Amino acid sequence: MIPLSWYLYLSAMLFAIGLYGVLARKNAIAILLGVELMLNAVNINLVAFWRYGDLAQMAGQVFAIIVFAVAASEVAVGLSLVISVYRRRNTVVANELDLMKW
Repeated sequence: MIPLSWYLYLSAMLFAIGLYGVLARKNAIAILLGVELMLNAVNINLVAFWRYGDLAQMAGQVFAIIVFAVAASEVAVGLSLVISVYRRRNTVVANELDLMKW
């Protein structure tokens, strides 16, 4: 049986890689991929704590499904915004996206 700490280490590594992707990348699509990695790290934590918890409830799995739904909607909205900005500005570099500034 795999100990809980291994899942937590894996989740922490995934979250750190996702955080690096969000903070260090300039491409908007790479930033969205970093956010997805962080959400997957949260899902690993939720399911691991559900599996190793004393309660026989399905709360961890239900929360993981909710996070999957939020991630899917975030991808749909985020990619549609990126495509819209690309059509208007011909770039997806996050530093050059100043549509809200006048």
